[in-house]
Amino acid sequence: MASMNRVGSHKTYIRTKGKTTYVRYHNTDVVSFSPKQIKLNTGGWKTSTTKTRMNQASNQYNLGFTVYQKKGSWYVKHKNKVKPFKGKTMLLRR
Repeated sequence: MASMNRVGSHKTYIRTKGKTTYVRYHNTDVVSFSPKQIKLNTGGWKTSTTKTRMNQASNQYNLGFTVYQKKGSWYVKHKNKVKPFKGKTMLLRR
């Protein structure tokens, strides 16, 4: 089982440009964040590893969100609110 405290290393890269940090899994920046917002991006791949990388990034960088799946649908809990994760991307205000 993957550790949820730090972003995994398999096919995953972290880079910072200006005030934005990017967590890339394969060819998709699955999480990017700046002081004002967080962007979650599945790249169309709603896999368990994509979800794990998102949650690992949230834990490692104290972003305060959780991505989970219930009955085949994805949800994001952020600031005590749960929203469906529709489409490929989701923006959260910090």
